[in-house]
Amino acid sequence: MKTLFDENTRDEMIARIEALRADSPRVWGKMSPAQMMEHTARALEMAIGRRPRKQMFVGKLLSWAFKKEFFGEEPFKQGRPTGKDFIITDEPDLEATRTRLKGLIDEFHGMGEAALEGNVHGFFGSLTGKQWGETQYKHLDHHLRQFGA
Repeated sequence: MKTLFDENTRDEMIARIEALRADSPRVWGKMSPAQMMEHTARALEMAIGRRPRKQMFVGKLLSWAFKKEFFGEEPFKQGRPTGKDFIITDEPDLEATRTRLKGLIDEFHGMGEAALEGNVHGFFGSLTGKQWGETQYKHLDHHLRQFGA
């Protein structure tokens, strides 16, 4: 399973982000490339603890039903619900957001698994560092594929 803690994987994601343009055609969904980059940046901020979360009550009740999909090898499916804090309604500056996202990826990578151990995901609760590395890779990959990148 790929992880953002792997240097080659991190470099691959940075290159894919660099390939995005404001007019990159959307394969599915509603976000623009800049909105997608802001969305994934906020998810990384949650992972590193800059946007601390508590597990939602609904997650405590239902997360078991989605764990296999979320933590498994298969890419994320399209059309899954998005937490309200991760819905981007404005149009961020593309280059500023790209720079911010790449910086967060580097920060996440540099922290290592141990530093993220136990950080809380809003739906799934406390995750291991390994789970954070894999799921943040899957999340970025999912949204980059949204734009054919």
